[in-house]
Amino acid sequence: MHSINYGTKELFFELKQSERKSLSIEVYPDNSIKVLAPIKSNLAEIKKVVLKKSRWIIKQQNYFEQFLPKTPEREYVSGETHYYLGKGYLLKIRPGTENSVKLKGGCFNVTYHGENSQQITKNLLAKWYYQHAEKKFYALADVVFQKFKEFEIEKPNLEIRRMSKRWGSCQKNGKISINPEIIKAPTKCIEYVIIHEMCHLVQFSHNKKFYNLLSQKMPNWEKWKNRLEQNLS
Repeated sequence: MHSINYGTKELFFELKQSERKSLSIEVYPDNSIKVLAPIKSNLAEIKKVVLKKSRWIIKQQNYFEQFLPKTPEREYVSGETHYYLGKGYLLKIRPGTENSVKLKGGCFNVTYHGENSQQITKNLLAKWYYQHAEKKFYALADVVFQKFKEFEIEKPNLEIRRMSKRWGSCQKNGKISINPEIIKAPTKCIEYVIIHEMCHLVQFSHNKKFYNLLSQKMPNWEKWKNRLEQNLS
């Protein structure tokens, strides 16, 4: 996996070289990019061609993006589908003696005490998601950290924090923040975000060394990054 910078945007592409005469660029519906190049072409020349075609590539990606599934706005009423670890569960809301959320029988069973409203259901689910995100993220972070033992870095402080436009972030002091929203995505997507942020503990910038390290720690990271963006964007 290689990348080029076009303005503020970074384009990642898979490179395949073979006995062919010309270079071609293919953009797929999942927004992935594949470059087919002659075996004698060097990487610098290939990147120059990709850079020249960047506007066309982005145009193709924007075209395909309109067909990607988007998470619809939730109304927090019975019958909706809500996600946890990549699986959809039916929302069932009913009155009870306490406010609670239980995942049982393929459903999110929400009970409320007193008067119900969409906001109450939303708050109850948000609290449930946060609690499960905290447990899942800390457990995964412990496993992922073992992949970085060779660098003799200190175990990072992990924070669960809502962010409007980011799945995770890493500060230079070693503090890593993870967005609790990704608890709705498959476990491998969560693992990708944590690995990505831990790579920043070794290579703080998004440079070639960073992506080499990311590919080393999670060879198929692009698949899970795309899955995360398609399901939760």
